[in-house]
Amino acid sequence: MGCPGPTGRAPRLLLLLLLLAAGGRGSPRDAVICSQGLACRLLDADVLCGTEPAAPGPGLALLGLRLKPALRCPESGSCSPCLRARLRLGLEPEDGAGDAGTAASPRRDDAALLLLSAHGFASSRCVAVEVRASSALPGRRLGSVRFRCFEAPLGSELHVAAYSSARGRRRLSQRQRLPDCSWPPARAAIPQCQVPRLQVSPGLTAVLVEVRVATVELNYTLRLYHNHSHGTGGSGRAVTASGPMNYSVPLEEVLPCLCLQVWPEIQDPLRATLCPFSHDAAAWERLWVQTQLVLHDVGQTFTCSISAPCDLPAELVPCWSPAPAAPCQALPGLQQPVTGQGPQEFQALQPHLNLCVQVRSSGRVRLTQCLRDHEHLGVLPGHADDILLMEPGGNTSLCALQRGNCTPLASFAAVETGRPGLLKQQLQEDVASGQCMQLWRPENGSGVTLWACPMQKYMRARWALAWLGVLVCAACILLLLLLKKEDVKVWLKSLRTGCGSKAPLRGRRALLLHAAEPVAERAACALAAALRPMGMVVVAAPGGGSGVAAWGPLPWLHALHQKALRGGDTIVLLLSPAAEAAARRWEDAAGSVSRAGDASSGPSPLHDPGNEVEPCEAFAAALSCAIPVLSAGAGRYVVARLEPAVTSVPQVLRAAPAFVLPSEAVGFLQALAGRRGCRLEPHAAAVAERLRRALGE
Repeated sequence: MGCPGPTGRAPRLLLLLLLLAAGGRGSPRDAVICSQGLACRLLDADVLCGTEPAAPGPGLALLGLRLKPALRCPESGSCSPCLRARLRLGLEPEDGAGDAGTAASPRRDDAALLLLSAHGFASSRCVAVEVRASSALPGRRLGSVRFRCFEAPLGSELHVAAYSSARGRRRLSQRQRLPDCSWPPARAAIPQCQVPRLQVSPGLTAVLVEVRVATVELNYTLRLYHNHSHGTGGSGRAVTASGPMNYSVPLEEVLPCLCLQVWPEIQDPLRATLCPFSHDAAAWERLWVQTQLVLHDVGQTFTCSISAPCDLPAELVPCWSPAPAAPCQALPGLQQPVTGQGPQEFQALQPHLNLCVQVRSSGRVRLTQCLRDHEHLGVLPGHADDILLMEPGGNTSLCALQRGNCTPLASFAAVETGRPGLLKQQLQEDVASGQCMQLWRPENGSGVTLWACPMQKYMRARWALAWLGVLVCAACILLLLLLKKEDVKVWLKSLRTGCGSKAPLRGRRALLLHAAEPVAERAACALAAALRPMGMVVVAAPGGGSGVAAWGPLPWLHALHQKALRGGDTIVLLLSPAAEAAARRWEDAAGSVSRAGDASSGPSPLHDPGNEVEPCEAFAAALSCAIPVLSAGAGRYVVARLEPAVTSVPQVLRAAPAFVLPSEAVGFLQALAGRRGCRLEPHAAAVAERLRRALGE
């Protein structure tokens, strides 16, 4: 086989000149690398596409094409994704050389002109490469040529084709999609893949949104918007800043549908989106506060709408409420989900005065609106006392909807009037004759039918019977009083007993206990003298006499105290300075006994602090009788504190009502009178005057 002479190279050179004349020089960043034994150079990096090189004769054939993603990173600027092409070349046999598997030696001038084209959605590019084979390479598989590289956007698809000037296998093609930002090298080097991060920190009055950027040199935009199922809720609010930023969102704007989006200010950037409040309970409560349920007047159609900043996972439930404060009975089978912000119709449901709409979410009633509360809807049909009846589908029997149950009409009538047969028959006749209003009837006739029947005529008859019963009872009582006229007189006289203007405390008895000191004795004498004209029997102790001398203070006072308790008398403890001192000593003695009992290892016997005082001190003896009974909550005790000598009531006596004399004489007399509604102010003035004179001596 001879080597082609100069005439064989002429067409090839002519074609090369034409291609170079049609294209430019291309990007200097492109590179062509050949394996050992091949010589190659990039003729043009941006040649005119669409022209295949001619095939002058045997040359270098294309054996394979392989594409691989790569990054093109210039010295200054950002990296960009591209595809790297690798071509495997072989020697094409001459005519009559035999089978393709027969070995042949390359000739000195074996060369090829290669065209590589890359076609994408929005661009195309072709490059021209010249390859020469060394004469020292044996066999037909000579080596490979690598071109770096075809740029394309992230995630786009390129159709790469290779053309050769050889006569045999002259064309190879392959489709390859560039990786997206999930490719690790792209996330590290391409600005579009370096998405900033969002951090949300709740506070007491606002929520702080922190934007943590990946590249400080870029500007970033933060967008806040409401995410809806039917759209993004408008453009929202956008904030632009250079580098990291902090943005404060007031709590009243933090709702479940509030979403955050951030992106760098570059071409086709990736956006980081975060909706952090979709499961925030406080955000949902704020949303319900801002939500409104609106009822519309659209003639004979029952229509309502929801006004809310976010989509609501709720349902609209028509219900029946006979009174403003009464519970609302849900109408069976009429609930429907809330869809968007527009009006929603309850088709075939007729308006009625007692109809309401509830918004229920997660088993809770969030909003309620009733037709009766909206005057702009005009005059509504029906009456507040109408009864709601239900007729199940395919069944002619009626039942009354009450408290979530459908009560049979016979049972309902028995509870309402006591005449079940008559009312049941009348209601059935009202439904059949059209006197009841049909609220709901399904279109297919297989569901339930709802009726609103008037109850005014039945209620009027019921109230007439009730008033007749009241009048009969009143007449019987008057007749009974006339028959027992004398007994009535006695009863009225007993009501007036003890509340006359002269003796309001008639029939009352009192035991007055005081200390043996001059001021207490004068006050006790004055108080007893003032109470006796009012009808009260007063026994003062100590009062002297043979009883005290014969028995001693403690047994004698104990006998008087027991007698007063058995008779239900009032026991008055008159607090003077000496009496207060005795009560304080009682407290101190009781406290020391309690501390001694706590310090001992075992329980101590019951100790009476009253045994610590002198046996001749009568008021101390009285305390030993009164305090145990008073602590047990028994007896009728009243404490009278003399002012200004005694400033406070000791702790052991605070279980009884206490009054300051003479300034609180009215309350003191009312405590003595008990539950009698007598007018005591004039008598209280006389008691106070007597005490002032006695205490002033």
